[in-house]
Amino acid sequence: MADDIFVWIKAFHIVAVVAWMAGTLYLPRLFIYHCAAETGSPQAETFIVMERRLLRAIINPAMIVSLVLGAILLSEPGMIDWAGDIWIYLKLAFVAVLVILHGFLARWRKAFEAGENRHDARFFRWINEVPTVAMIAIVIFVVVKPF
Repeated sequence: MADDIFVWIKAFHIVAVVAWMAGTLYLPRLFIYHCAAETGSPQAETFIVMERRLLRAIINPAMIVSLVLGAILLSEPGMIDWAGDIWIYLKLAFVAVLVILHGFLARWRKAFEAGENRHDARFFRWINEVPTVAMIAIVIFVVVKPF
């Protein structure tokens, strides 16, 4: 791949990851506030709209773009030493954690929308730490490459 195209793909990959992470960090925070709203109240209905729009308009597209551009970057010959670079497998494991979390966030959003949320604010405070830990690990693996 030409160097000019490669750097553009990398730049847009980083932008998409930042957007995905921003949404993934913000949605559980909305859930925390939503837990305090009475089901069916105007406040709860506002949270439902905010959560749906955040997931559909920002988080979903950002995740898709991140994964597609990341796959393109990984397919670049010589980018990764698949036999010797352990860091890439660890990074991809944390990316998988983020994708799985994304699925759970979508499920919990639907539960809130249906008035069937079974979790309290404390649960979502803990969940809010998952993307932070994953992001820290991914950045360290990609930049420092400790393994």
